[in-house]
Amino acid sequence: MTRSVLLVDDEPRVLTGLRRGLHSMRDEWELEFAGSGEDALRVMARHPFDVIVTDMRMPGMDGAQLLNEVRRRSPQTIRVVLSGQCDRETILRAVGSTHRYVSKPCDALQLKDTIKQALALRNQLETASLAKIVSQLKTIPSLPSSYQAMMDELGRPEPRLNQLATLVSRDMGMAAKCLQLVNSAFFGLRSPVSSPLQALSLLGLDTLKSLISSSHIFSVFKSGLFDANEIGWLWEHSFAVSICARTIAEVECASPKQIDDAVTAGLLHDTGKLVLASCMASEYKMVLDLAASAKISLTDAEHEVLGCSHAEVGAHLLGLWGLPDPIVEAVAFHLNPLANCFTAGSAAPAFSALTAVHSACAYHTAQSSSRLSDLAAIDMSYLARLSLDGKVPAWFAACDKAMHVPGFH
Repeated sequence: MTRSVLLVDDEPRVLTGLRRGLHSMRDEWELEFAGSGEDALRVMARHPFDVIVTDMRMPGMDGAQLLNEVRRRSPQTIRVVLSGQCDRETILRAVGSTHRYVSKPCDALQLKDTIKQALALRNQLETASLAKIVSQLKTIPSLPSSYQAMMDELGRPEPRLNQLATLVSRDMGMAAKCLQLVNSAFFGLRSPVSSPLQALSLLGLDTLKSLISSSHIFSVFKSGLFDANEIGWLWEHSFAVSICARTIAEVECASPKQIDDAVTAGLLHDTGKLVLASCMASEYKMVLDLAASAKISLTDAEHEVLGCSHAEVGAHLLGLWGLPDPIVEAVAFHLNPLANCFTAGSAAPAFSALTAVHSACAYHTAQSSSRLSDLAAIDMSYLARLSLDGKVPAWFAACDKAMHVPGFH
C-alpha cells in the first residue's frame, strides 16, 4: 500500500533538499510539498495524509499552529516536527499535537527512518478507528491520587525533585510523557533515555511547571468502567511488574541500560488498557463482558471485539512518541514473547527487557489477579529458546524478596 507524506517548510532550498533526500522512497510514498502552513491545509483539504512533517519556524502560521489544526481536522495523521534546539519555547507549545521531533538540519536517513517506523507502527493497528484514537491522544491518564500529589508538590514554594521523581516512577502516564519529551530533538541527546527519573532530571522543574500550566501534559484517569479496586490493582500491577522486571534483570547481571529499559517497560506494559478504557469505554466494556461470559482471555476478547490487543495499542502509542525501541518491543510482545523471535529483522533471541517484563508480569499475575489480568503463565518455550528456562525459580525467589521490601506499596 502506498502511503502519503506531506512535507512543509517556508524555505524553498529546504524543500528541494527534502525532495532530493526522499527521492528513493517515491515508489513507496506519495510525496507532496507545501511552502507554508496555509498551503499545507489547502493540500490536506483535497485528500488526507498518513504523515505530515513540518518546520516549526514559519511566517504566518507556524508549525505549532499548523499541527494543532491538523490534529483537529485529521486526527489520524502522524505529526512530525523538524526543529533546531533553539526553538525550545516553540516546541513546548506543540507538545500536545506532536508525535515525533526530528532535529534540524535534518539528515535524510534519519527522517526516512522516523517516517518508516511511524508507518510500521500504524500498520499494527488493523482497525482504522483505533489508529485514529491513538494518533490524536495527547496524554496517557494518571491515577487521580498521583496526579493530585504531583500538583500539590509543584504548588509548594520549593518543590522537592526527589518526591516528584518518586511520583513519576510509579505512574504510567507521567513516566511516558516525560520520556516522550526528553527523547525529542530539542534536548539533543546522543542516546535515548529509558529512565523516567533521568527524564525528569533533564526536564527540570521550570520546564515541567511550564508544560503542566500551558500544555496540560498530564491528565487524570476518568472512567466508570473500572471500580476503585480495579483501578488500584492496575496501577499496583504496573509498579510491581516494574520492580520485578528490575529484579530479574539484576539477577541476570544485565547492563544498566537493559535494567532501565526493563523497569520502564514494566511500568508501561499495560498503558493500552488505559487508552482503551478512557477512549473506547463502551467497546472495552464489550471486551470485558465477552472475556467473562465466554471464559476466554482478555487478549482473545480484545482481538474478537477490537481486532487488536491492548499490548499493540500501547506499543503503537509509545512508538509514535519516540520511546526507545527495547521498551516499545517489550510492551508489544509482553503477552506473547515468542512471536518476537519470528518478527522480520529481529535479532537472535537473547535476554532483554522483553524477557524481564514477560516473566515479571506472569509472576505478579500469579500473586494478584483481577478481571484485568491477561497473562496466566510464563512462556517456558520462549525461555527455552533463550536457554533460560532453568532460571525461573531463582528469578521468582528474588521477586518474592523484592515484593516484601518495606515501603513497596
